[in-house]
Parts: sequence; C-alpha cells; structure tokens
Amino acid sequence: MKFELMMAKCYIFELSMSMKQLDRHSSNAVRSRSCVLFPGALGDFICLLPALQTLARDSEVDLFARSEFADIVASEVTVHSLESHEVSRLFTANTAEDQPLRNFFGAYAAVYSWLGSRQSDFVQRLRSLSGGRAQIFPFQPNDSETHHMDYYLGCLRRHSAVSSQPQVELRPEGIAWCAHFWSARELHHRPVLVIAPGSGAREKNWPEEFFLAVAEWWRQAVNGAVVLLTGPVEEERGGTDRLRHRYIVASDLTLSRAAALLARCDVYLGNDSGITHLAAIAGVRTVALFGPSNARQWAPRGRRVTIVSRNIECSPCQIPLMKSCPHHACLSELHPKDVIGVMAALPEVLTLTRMGAGIKV
Repeated sequence: MKFELMMAKCYIFELSMSMKQLDRHSSNAVRSRSCVLFPGALGDFICLLPALQTLARDSEVDLFARSEFADIVASEVTVHSLESHEVSRLFTANTAEDQPLRNFFGAYAAVYSWLGSRQSDFVQRLRSLSGGRAQIFPFQPNDSETHHMDYYLGCLRRHSAVSSQPQVELRPEGIAWCAHFWSARELHHRPVLVIAPGSGAREKNWPEEFFLAVAEWWRQAVNGAVVLLTGPVEEERGGTDRLRHRYIVASDLTLSRAAALLARCDVYLGNDSGITHLAAIAGVRTVALFGPSNARQWAPRGRRVTIVSRNIECSPCQIPLMKSCPHHACLSELHPKDVIGVMAALPEVLTLTRMGAGIKV
C-alpha cells in the first residue's frame, strides 16, 4: 500500500487581543454573570476556550468543569468543580421547591450547558431553575466535518472577535518550576524535544518503539535532550518503560507546569491527546500524530501545528471499530523515518542545522 503523508498547514495567527485586553464595561459598572457547565476532558476543554473567551468579553464566567482547568483559564473565568452540590442536584428529583437552588441558577444572566442534553428531566430542571435563561447543547457536533472548537463557539450564536486559535497564559508558579527543572537537568543551551506517548485511548497511541526511534534521532542528530511527559493514565497503563529508562521524565505535572514546560521546549511530538492540544496553545512547534481519530474534528489549533497521518481507506474510524481493529495500520504503518523526515524539515529544526547541529535523517 502506498504511503502518503498528510501535513497540515501551520496555523499561524497572533491574537489581536488577550483576554485581559478584551473590551470591558467601565470599572464602575456591574458586569453580568454567566454560568457554563462542561463535562469534557482536557482536549475537549481547550476546544471550548474560544467560547469562554467570547463570554468573558461581556460577563464574569463561572465555569463548572474539572478543577484542574483553573490552571489554564484567564482571570475573568472562575472554575468550580462539576461535582458541586448545585450541579449534582440537577440530576435529582424534587428541585422545584428548592429555593436556594433556584436562587443560585436564577442569579445568572445566562446559563450554557454542554452537560445533560440527552436527559429530558435535567434539561427541564435547569431551564426552570434559571428562569428560562439556560441553553443546553449536545456535547459533540452531529457531523464529522465540524471542528469541536468551531462547534462550541457556534453554539453561542453571536459574533466573536476572538480567534479560534487560543493561547494559554503561563502562570508564574509554572514558569518558576520550569526554570528549576531546566537547571536541575542541565537543559540550558540544548535543543529539547518533549514527547508524550499517551492519550485518552490506547488505540490512538503510536508504538513506543517508534517514539524511541525518533528520540534517538533527535539525540544523535542535534545533540538534543529528550523529555518524556506522562500522566496518571500512562503510569497505570504502562508501556513506556524503555522511554523512561533512557530519557528525562516529567510526570504528574499540574497543567500550569506542563504548559510552562511545553512553551519552553523546541519541538513537541505526541498523539491525538489533551496534552497535544495544550502544546499547540502553548506556542511550541507541535507535531501531532493522527491515526484512527478525525483530524477535521480534533486537530489541535495553535500558531505552529503540523499534523502527520497515514492516509488509508479505513481512517478515520468510529470508536467501536477503533477498539476492535485487528491491524491499527493507520499508526503501525506510520513509520519513524517518515515522521523524522517531516520533523527534519521544520523551520525550528532547520535552524538547529544552520547553527551547526548537523542534522541527519
């Protein structure tokens, strides 16, 4: 079967304004408050960021989602746990007479929920408690052509001056931790490649031996350092032992620290995962490997993103097929030499060549 690489254009776009620079009412005016309910994981949430930025232009936003997302939202957004009492009560009966709950949701000028759209009782309760000001949307778009970032932004049905290519504002704590990490591991003056070999589904992961081949090329060709970025899922699943034994490991980082680490490295390589989305909005050159998942819907967006995939007839595929696939050719036949060829041609890597690193493919 003929091999064909698909290389997406780099998304290069500088936001004309940061969230802190967005148009606001005068400091003396009372800003309205909006409530957002969002059940997604990291990659989903990063796709929600432009919608949050749009809402934050005109109101203070209370976001009910995973608590760790507080590390990567702007100051206009306050993060609360999705497991809070108020949200949990929406799934129980007898809320009509719950006056504190009615006061809670009724205080918002608008409520936007990507949670519970298929549960009619939930929808009815939330709309009633919010005084009819709640809008409830399906968690994902109905078609396979719409990118999730565009979908979430489109749900608001309003003109947005915010780019659909968000950026993350690094936290001082994360920057300080990263500076210490760099010094402790003597990474100064060395090209650094960060690789993240995991994802939310094992079937989306490029083989460990392929990551090893790219890491060895990086180390030998540019005299670079390799940092392995892993989380609790990779710790539980295993399958990264050889990478752990050979390279620097950064594990179980907060999102603040992970973002700072990614922003400081030279190149990032990873699967279709939340961390890959984080790398893209952190501004590092991001090489994203796509196999069974749909890049039209899930390609990370950022200033410097390259998508690499193998164009085969059965890819992308639906989750049931992905789970039962007997060959996983979309990843197992995406060979290291092809990925190395793409990486070696990146402007950031060519710069290392001009500096005398002597890259060989």
